Amino acid sequence: MADTTGKYADFESLRESAVHLRREGLSRRQIRDRLHIGNNDILNRLLEGEPPPDWTRRPNAKADLRGRARELRLQGWTYDRIQVELGCSKSSISLWVRDLPKPERRDPSEQAKLAARKRWEHESAMRENARQQTKDAARRAVGTLSDRELFLTGVALYWAEGTKDKPHARRETVTFVNSDPGMIQVFLAWLDLLDVDRGDLRFGVLIHESADVAGAEQYWADLTGAPRNAFYKTTLKTHNPKTVRKNVGESYRGCLVIKVRQSADLYRRIEGSWYGIVGAALDTDSTNRT
Repeated sequence: MADTTGKYADFESLRESAVHLRREGLSRRQIRDRLHIGNNDILNRLLEGEPPPDWTRRPNAKADLRGRARELRLQGWTYDRIQVELGCSKSSISLWVRDLPKPERRDPSEQAKLAARKRWEHESAMRENARQQTKDAARRAVGTLSDRELFLTGVALYWAEGTKDKPHARRETVTFVNSDPGMIQVFLAWLDLLDVDRGDLRFGVLIHESADVAGAEQYWADLTGAPRNAFYKTTLKTHNPKTVRKNVGESYRGCLVIKVRQSADLYRRIEGSWYGIVGAALDTDSTNRT
């Protein structure tokens, strides 16, 4: 070990040891302790020209911010927007991007439109979230349905969407038509409650000829669990090129028709039950309502 207590006569030997330790990856503090050097000026002379090992270098967080600031400036961002985005000072941003071209100034009316659109998008997202929360709360509030509740629901559902008997056209048969999968599932659950045999059901698809007919047929078969031989031939609606239809796209599957065979008695029960609901709703004596 070199003697550092004299006049450093063996300076070159000491430097050689210091450089060797530095290249092995030791820090300045480690070299100072290893060689018993108490003078930082002497240590600086011993290590002059020797770069520090990588592990002793602190990561430069500002380098990342600088790079990001330049990216945003090239996208046309103002200093104010970059400051809000990165949380750094305008003076730093100015130094980092001063060599870049200034973004083109937007027409004030264009800026106003852009601000209004962003505000609308934000408010629209908030409104949609509020709508969904209301729907979720209402769904949870329903809870479970008793048999009576399901029965009354099914009667009202049929009277709204099913075919009805008319004095000028006797139709005492149960036929239900709808495009909403949920309506179809509730109606089938209602028929199960009434012990209607699924074998007595026949199905048919009504759909525009320009739609995915095969896909719709498979969709309704999967939803109902009915065999394909329980389906009538699909009824195709002629497409009018002059008509702008909105029921298009993958979600359009036409309507499903459900017919119950030999259902005259069931139809009469439905009609009687419906008018029973009407009478109960109009009854001013609330004690009769349960």
